[in-house]
Amino acid sequence: MNRIRNTILEVKNLTMDFGGLRALDHLDLNMVEGDIAAIIGPNGAGKTTFFNCVTGIYNPTEGEILISPPEKKRKKINGLKPNSVTKKGMARTFQNIRLFSNMTVLENVMIGRHCRTSSGIMGAILRGRSTIKEEKGVVDFSYNILKKTGISHLVNEFAKNLPYGAQRRLEIARAMATEPFLLLLDEPAAGMNPQETRELDELITRLRDEDNISILMIEHDMKLVMSLSDRIFVMDYGRKIAQGTPSDIINNPVVIKAYLGEDIDV
Repeated sequence: MNRIRNTILEVKNLTMDFGGLRALDHLDLNMVEGDIAAIIGPNGAGKTTFFNCVTGIYNPTEGEILISPPEKKRKKINGLKPNSVTKKGMARTFQNIRLFSNMTVLENVMIGRHCRTSSGIMGAILRGRSTIKEEKGVVDFSYNILKKTGISHLVNEFAKNLPYGAQRRLEIARAMATEPFLLLLDEPAAGMNPQETRELDELITRLRDEDNISILMIEHDMKLVMSLSDRIFVMDYGRKIAQGTPSDIINNPVVIKAYLGEDIDV
């Protein structure tokens, strides 16, 4: 018998206004644990605005954002700061890579681990036994994440010196260091060549399967979306216009109309 999978992210009536512009218009979206899901839509559909609302960068004009982390109570997260959202188990990457370019690969991941440490400023100053032990644990954990994402051989390189595909992987590694139950990827395949995209497909699937996390991504690469996704949400002009499996979406006339003039061939 299949196990009942819980809803881990529930978005109700989400609306975001910027002056006279409505970027999100009463959007509803549910994310189920264990899924890899994708949000697609033309440029300007409101996809990144949705991510920014869910992760605390924007405080939405209306609506509710509710999370149900595994084995924890359902909680409304509207108004929480991004660091608080991350601490509650939601981590993200960005469309434009945001690494600490003059820090090493390992240091970038260790910074992502900060929300799971407890030593604080005084611990860092006094350098007690517990602080030293915790720091060693952070190093070990971060290195293991680098192994999992396939870039441990670059551990001491500066982030700015990495090839583009490796920088994308490093962003994912830093997000994974927070131990999320839900990982949000904003156009993870942007700028990648076909080989890098195939490797990204394998990495995302492995992270879901081995770490028992759910993944929600914004992506324009339709081959990747159709290959990876259990469920697809389609947005246009700030609204959700369709949702379903890849086979549902690719033949949906409403989706085809929204993408008129764009390549949705898979």
